[in-house]
Amino acid sequence: MKKIAIIMALNLLASPVLSAVEENDRLYHFIENMANKHQFDRDKLKQLLDQVEIKQSILKAISRPAEGMPWYKYRKIFLTDSRIKGGVKFWQQNQQVLTEVEQQYGVPAEIMIAIIGVETRYGQNTGSYRVIDALSTLGFAYPKRSKFFLSELENFLILARQEKMNPLEPVGSYAGAMGMPQFMPSSYLSYAADFDQDGKRDIWNNTGDVLASIANYFNRHHWQKGEPVAFKVEASGEQWKKALTKGLKPDVSVKQLKGWQVRVPESLADDVRVKLLDFEQPEGQDLWVGLNNFYVITRYNHSPLYAMAVYQLSQAIAREYRTTTP
Repeated sequence: MKKIAIIMALNLLASPVLSAVEENDRLYHFIENMANKHQFDRDKLKQLLDQVEIKQSILKAISRPAEGMPWYKYRKIFLTDSRIKGGVKFWQQNQQVLTEVEQQYGVPAEIMIAIIGVETRYGQNTGSYRVIDALSTLGFAYPKRSKFFLSELENFLILARQEKMNPLEPVGSYAGAMGMPQFMPSSYLSYAADFDQDGKRDIWNNTGDVLASIANYFNRHHWQKGEPVAFKVEASGEQWKKALTKGLKPDVSVKQLKGWQVRVPESLADDVRVKLLDFEQPEGQDLWVGLNNFYVITRYNHSPLYAMAVYQLSQAIAREYRTTTP
């Protein structure tokens, strides 16, 4: 671990003419941007960043090659008895606020619960890195994604000021995702909600704020109240493979799928647009059609595996809840 080097930052601030090297100094320009764009005090910001630590463990985690995981293995991580029972317990303990948030935003309780279950095991694992360390490490010491993480660091400092937080205190994931719903700072600024109107948007400890923030995220990404999410389907022949295209947005009509010998639920009208997805099993694959609400879940995490895990976990939680709750 080592502190960020504030390379000549204070000296440069007094210099009217900058050299090419000085102009390319990320840290200098970050401080200048925060001062000029958001009226942060340069000296105080330097003092704050001098307390940040570059974490080699973060660089190791972010640099680790992403290994593709087949659906049947991915599913086992999240569709467990403990996670299902944990979701039921969370629902039972927070019935009133879940009902209120669902009524206000139109997002089902089980979907909100499943997001928290997948992200943080209902708040049990929200991360152990200081957010400012994570974002600074990746912003200043990981050139491959420096632009993104410096933008998130900018947003984090803004939200800390807005919420009157000490920016050295909030903790999150190695990538800077925060609280029970694992919002990045940009998502926090755009979607975090103060459900109980106490003047704070507390996604770490306030269950109402957590649920309303998730529901607001879904609502703003055009969740359709009362509409289905996905259906498992079957197909014959080979023509259905034409529909296995890139992207996650619904891009083919039910009528087209029927013409390609995909057996789609009768409840879906021919003009409804869906996305055909395949999920690898030990032998063969499962075929599903994702509708608009499935696509909305992928806006939270751009992965069909993630969205399917959330959906199936939500359904398992709902079934268990309705059979065990008076």
